[in-house]
Amino acid sequence: MKRTTTAIACSAAALALGLSGCGASFEGSGSKDAASAEQLALRTDDPWAAEVAADAGARAQGDYADGVYVGHGRGMEGAITVTLLLDDGRITCLETTQEGESQSRGGYEAIRDGRYAEMIEAAQSADIDAIAGATITTAGVKQAVADALAQAEIAAGAETAGGAATQSGGDAAAASDADATAALTGKEA
Repeated sequence: MKRTTTAIACSAAALALGLSGCGASFEGSGSKDAASAEQLALRTDDPWAAEVAADAGARAQGDYADGVYVGHGRGMEGAITVTLLLDDGRITCLETTQEGESQSRGGYEAIRDGRYAEMIEAAQSADIDAIAGATITTAGVKQAVADALAQAEIAAGAETAGGAATQSGGDAAAASDADATAALTGKEA
């Protein structure tokens, strides 16, 4: 019995030592594939390091009312919200948020790091480039920006229509005042 127990213990020790030699050769990783990916990442350029060039004088193309507008879109795994400030035809992205996008995917990091906000401000529209690995998230951001801009366009149309209504109402009021003056003085206006 003692001999069997010793044999089992020796076999377990040999197995443990044998398996410990199969570990990754790169510090901090759990597998050989992970080590290769980590080593590759150390040698490649950081895609987030590239700056987005924005023209400070650029303006949005369209007739938009000034104000803050919140647009909604659909990403890979949840809702995406973009909050835009329109001021004198210039778009400023105040906030981009997501609900449910998966961490470690390009879209999650681009929202978190403000990459989409930079792209929206540079483009001054919903026409932004897709981020590698985040095609559907990018489409959701574009949809949210387009939604916010549509609201700003409707608001501009309402202001224009309201101004025209006020103008025609003002003309009617002026005509009514002229008629009342003519009635009091006995002269036609």
